[in-house]
Amino acid sequence: MLATGAVADEPKKGGTLITVLGSNVRNLNSAVQSGIVTGFPGAQLFASPLRYDENWDPQPYLAESWNVSDDGLTVTLNLVKNAKFHDGTPITSEDVAFSVEVIKANHPFKSMFAPVDSVSTPDAHTAVLNLGRPHPALMLAMSGQLMSIIPKHIYGDGEITSVKTHARNNENVVGSGPFKLSEFKNGEHVILERFDDFFIEGRPYLDKIVMRIITDPAARAIAYENGELHMGAFESLPRIINRLKGVDSLTVTPEGYGAIGPLDWLAMNTQRGPLADVRVRKAIAHAVDKNFIHKALMQGTANDSRTGIHPDSPFYDGDVANYDLDIDKANALLDEAGYPMNGASRFSLTIDFGWPGVKPQVEYVKAALKKVGIDVQVRASADFPTWAKRMGEMDFDLSWDTVFNWGDPVIGVHRTYVSDNIGKGVWSNTQGYSNARVDELLAMAAVEKDGAKRKALYAEFQQIIAEELPVYHTNTLPYHTVYNDKVGNPPLGIWGTSTPIDMTYLKD
Repeated sequence: MLATGAVADEPKKGGTLITVLGSNVRNLNSAVQSGIVTGFPGAQLFASPLRYDENWDPQPYLAESWNVSDDGLTVTLNLVKNAKFHDGTPITSEDVAFSVEVIKANHPFKSMFAPVDSVSTPDAHTAVLNLGRPHPALMLAMSGQLMSIIPKHIYGDGEITSVKTHARNNENVVGSGPFKLSEFKNGEHVILERFDDFFIEGRPYLDKIVMRIITDPAARAIAYENGELHMGAFESLPRIINRLKGVDSLTVTPEGYGAIGPLDWLAMNTQRGPLADVRVRKAIAHAVDKNFIHKALMQGTANDSRTGIHPDSPFYDGDVANYDLDIDKANALLDEAGYPMNGASRFSLTIDFGWPGVKPQVEYVKAALKKVGIDVQVRASADFPTWAKRMGEMDFDLSWDTVFNWGDPVIGVHRTYVSDNIGKGVWSNTQGYSNARVDELLAMAAVEKDGAKRKALYAEFQQIIAEELPVYHTNTLPYHTVYNDKVGNPPLGIWGTSTPIDMTYLKD
């Protein structure tokens, strides 16, 4: 089992891995906080029941084995018997039950454990998750940063909903993972040390991980070039990625983001104005040149994406309607929809964006739509919360957006398209899209135990949304992992650095 990449030679023990986080950390406890800068330290500090290999297959971790009942309504986890928290307290099924309770009450991904009604603890090393309905997404939800096992004897000292702001989330952390917290200074670094009583013999290989917090991409690039950083992940600026590809001692790779599943897209509010007409949405798709986005804006660092499911997911089906650049067809669709050219203009729309990095995409859409008579006003938000509020209240026409799949479609895909999630905050169904067949397909896929049947349901779903275009899918986010020649077995599995790196080592 190679959950963090292919081992090319004999691992060496010891050493300090110097790596980097691209933004400040709000919370080290990934049981109550999502996000990639929580995921990296969180997956080292806290173990999860399962881990996943590069083929999307579950592997033993805190659970040495598991069983799903024939009716899909119970999942039994058989825990390893020698696992301890960092303070020496044994990890038991009571901690698993408590962790599920905490995640359900605090984590933003409510769909992950919603079908779990209770967790039975028949003995110290057996946890039985009792479900109200079959929930195949639960397997991925029990991996990586999504299901941290946290100590009940530390976090069970107050109301369950107060764990999100518990003082021990960021200081004096008692975790269950391969590394324990040594020091956390927000804005500077997170330092982790090897946990000598980790339950997997001989792991982790590293003695220490230093995660420097460097928010400036150019400063990170210099640090990589100078050898000050051994490794970093989630680098996404095309000019930085291509610059680092030219450094002989570095490997720069897009591998390892399949479960994170980051996608860029042009969101369209289907509930107001001309965008309520699918012909207008198709006209916009034909007027926006994805080729230009891929080659000029992404500089060849991102891949095409045609649906709401990431191309690296086993559920992706790219055999759907595609929209090549075709200005004549765009104009014909707008005429047919009842928006004739009046002088040089047909109608006006707004386009929003929430962070400076996507301003080039937004400016390009403005210029592209001008060619078919759509006047676009670019609305920059004062800050991210202002943009998020506009999205959550559906106060927009168009917006450039980045959304993550988070493993199984139930966790990160359904939220964008199901009717009962319209306008429930940012990254909900803010497009106001509603299709009874899509609702039905996603409901069936959420409980279907047969993998092939599930894949077929998602294929039909992807065909429908490609025809109806509540969002125009343009590209994957160009996340890349950077590591130098000294790093052995870097984390290139489906969760990237949001997975335990107990098998990563330094060669000298």
